[in-house]
Amino acid sequence: MKKSAVSGPGGGVPPPITLLDFIKEGNKFLVAGHKEPDGDCLGSQLALASLIKRMGKEAILCSAGPFRRSEVKKFEYLFCSKPDGKDARVILVDCSGLDRCGDLEPFLKGLPLSVIDHHRTGHNKTVKSRLPKEGQIMAGPVYIDPESPSTTLMIMRLIEALGMEINKEEAEYIFFGLCTDTGFFRHIDSSGADTFDAAAALIRSGANPKDAFQAVYGGKSLNSRRLLGHALVRVESFYDGKLILSSEEYEETCRFGSEGRDSDSLYRLLLSVSGVEAVAIIRQETPDNCTVGLRSNTLVDVGSIAESLGGGGHKNAAGCSISGKTADLKLKIIKAFEKVF
Repeated sequence: MKKSAVSGPGGGVPPPITLLDFIKEGNKFLVAGHKEPDGDCLGSQLALASLIKRMGKEAILCSAGPFRRSEVKKFEYLFCSKPDGKDARVILVDCSGLDRCGDLEPFLKGLPLSVIDHHRTGHNKTVKSRLPKEGQIMAGPVYIDPESPSTTLMIMRLIEALGMEINKEEAEYIFFGLCTDTGFFRHIDSSGADTFDAAAALIRSGANPKDAFQAVYGGKSLNSRRLLGHALVRVESFYDGKLILSSEEYEETCRFGSEGRDSDSLYRLLLSVSGVEAVAIIRQETPDNCTVGLRSNTLVDVGSIAESLGGGGHKNAAGCSISGKTADLKLKIIKAFEKVF
């Protein structure tokens, strides 16, 4: 594998020396990610754990789950929700705070900790302030690159920086995460040549684009298509068609299950409508709480809007969790886009 594929000029921020030392000096690692893992989070964890094991060290994959997405469900058995942290160091990937780890958080507190993340939210806020202070032994090295299209590509740079070759299994995990977070490269613009260089290097190392596409977009349930129909019927348009908003009611969550969601397909369908610049989907997860997913085509920074609502994410993909019901939150979401439109 050519090191320049990712680490060369314009190829992203290289990992800090302190992170390399953090890994070299440790013997046991809890490789943790955020709750409700997606392909980038899971792919980062799997590739990093593989690297650590190849270095002759112990790596324990940790996640609070749930593994709701069809593309990650098959990996659930590899992850531990109540790890033994004795003499362990924590590497937190695809998020920058233990508060994003759900029920896993108590098992990680007080352990030496490092962070690998590409979300802008972690870059904007001081990571130490986002980590629990009580019992925290060491904040540890932080590796955050908001310009990286996926956290898995940062793992790729890390492997190369440690002077190791990427094996076939790691290439598959990294490519899987890259495809997840780039929408199979449809979010890459004219500045993304380095991303395709990295993708080519991963394919040369054994990643299979056809298999990755099937893993990300195949295997959906019939209920996922029925749920798409409900969401499409409920679509409303605002600001002269620039914003599209839909919702999923609690009854539908109970009826179809969260496993029946196919968010990526829904966002793609709505963002393809002429004149649409942003999409908001409100989901009633419990009788008293909703999650909000935000997506945009190019110009609108939904990450900033999500931050204003207590969430975060990227410029074109973000979200948050808010107490309340869909009918009330709809007005709040529409208001949040007022400054933009």
